Amino acid sequence: MKPTPFDYTAPRTVAEAVTLLADPARDAKVVAGGQSLIPMLNMRLARPELLVDITRIPDLAALNVDPSGALHIGAAVRQARAATDPSVRRGWPLLAAAIERIGHPQIRSRGTVCGSLAHHDPAAELPTAARALDARFMITGPRGRRTVSAEDFFVATFSTAVEPDELLTEVVVPPPPAGCGWAFEEFTRRHGDFATVGVAVLLQRDSRSGTVRAARVVFSGAGPVPVRLHAAEDALIGSGVDEEALATASRAALTGLTPSDDIHASARHRRETAAHLLVRACTTAWERS
Repeated sequence: MKPTPFDYTAPRTVAEAVTLLADPARDAKVVAGGQSLIPMLNMRLARPELLVDITRIPDLAALNVDPSGALHIGAAVRQARAATDPSVRRGWPLLAAAIERIGHPQIRSRGTVCGSLAHHDPAAELPTAARALDARFMITGPRGRRTVSAEDFFVATFSTAVEPDELLTEVVVPPPPAGCGWAFEEFTRRHGDFATVGVAVLLQRDSRSGTVRAARVVFSGAGPVPVRLHAAEDALIGSGVDEEALATASRAALTGLTPSDDIHASARHRRETAAHLLVRACTTAWERS
């Protein structure tokens, strides 16, 4: 199929883009990489009257680390650029690993980090990584600029805190704490497919006790938003990530996750796979801490 007719514009400032999105006379959609929007247009699942291309706005191309050590990723930054940036690979390896699991190189070379986050497929890698890394989302609209936490940003499947007249301008990722190991695991039926289920794990080692000081466990494909499993984190904190702690965390995944059945997998299959991936991810993260 072919998309319905639409107009196209490429503003050069954030203010101009927001003005276009806020125009009540036309239904406008943001386009950057287009890896999700273009197929939706072709299948006529989306029928905007105007596409607002934000990739020519210089302010949105920034990828840098600020004096506090936080990583800033502008809305026009391609996934491939973020994944190969030396600062990202050194300071946020979990984020780089998550991006490398997205589709294929052709997709990552066009898709943007913020575009995937704003689209919010709950089976996607970047929303899970953002929740695990406690990212903050900078949103600009006609009412000004606001900051939303990762906990509040993802609302439901394909739904976020960004309003139709607003633009996600950048995501800010704080530096992981010292002594923090990481792992990102997922199960896919074929290379490049969306994962059936995945998990991001961060474990901070206490240098004095040699046990887990803090833990972060977040699943993809286990609900309408990235699911942070506090019960699994509690099982790991204070432990040396031994067999007992891993078994308790695994049981927490089996009993605490409530995914849905669909054509790709049953809820039971997702829970059992999630429990298996969690053990593997925790073991890897602890070795890296």
